[in-house]
Amino acid sequence: MDTYIELSLQIDPDFAEIMMAELAELGFESFVETDEGLEAYIQENIFNDLDIKRMLEGYAERTAISYSFKQIAKQNWNEEWEKNFQPISIGNDIYVRADFHETQPDYLYEIIITPKMSFGTGHHETTSMVMEHQLTIPHQGKKVLDVGTGTGILAVLASKLGATHISAFDIDEWSVENTIENVALNNAKNISVRLGTIEDEPKEKYEIILANINRNILLQQIPEYATFMTEGASLVISGFYEADIADIQEVAESVGLKKVAQLSKNQWASVVFKSYVKS
Repeated sequence: MDTYIELSLQIDPDFAEIMMAELAELGFESFVETDEGLEAYIQENIFNDLDIKRMLEGYAERTAISYSFKQIAKQNWNEEWEKNFQPISIGNDIYVRADFHETQPDYLYEIIITPKMSFGTGHHETTSMVMEHQLTIPHQGKKVLDVGTGTGILAVLASKLGATHISAFDIDEWSVENTIENVALNNAKNISVRLGTIEDEPKEKYEIILANINRNILLQQIPEYATFMTEGASLVISGFYEADIADIQEVAESVGLKKVAQLSKNQWASVVFKSYVKS
């Protein structure tokens, strides 16, 4: 059975966000904020304790840090997240809950998520900001590509917003399993889910592309995303800090995309680009 390594990190809460970004770069894919700091999860087969210790030691001069590692089996995750997962609202329109929480019919869009080991419950600023952007973009009758789908939460929202078809993929097998489960929980029958990358995604055109990943991958892949966009299509991205916007915008503009909207929360950022409509 697949196993994960859990990193328990005791650290000043002010450093929790940047730690998540640093750990994501090292392959960690799921995070739970705690009273003491952070719990982070990485697949055991890509776990490199020396790289992690080296990164943490770089912060030791700036703040007090203590940490420990332990192995965690796949089936143990449900209990872990059920202890921590609370429903959230995003704006006045979206309510995200687990299937054991009470429904809230006052919201326009209710999304049921069982996150397991996958990133993307709506709690993190990057996910919630992408969802806020989605509310401002007409989805009715549009095709959507969800890059690195995580839990499938963005794809499910796209379906609820009226998209005709959503293609979702992730490089992580657990995320694909989780997305398939969440798609079924939300009865979103127009979402297709597969294991893979942007490099092996069938070449089709989309009116909306969603990518909540991280800075380095976005800088590398934005030119590829542009090849999947129709004229006037929207690219909604997040997973990076405000300080990274200039670099990301430079790459996007180099392939004919124009920044049209931006959100920031706790130094995290989310940006919407549009492809130029040729006259």
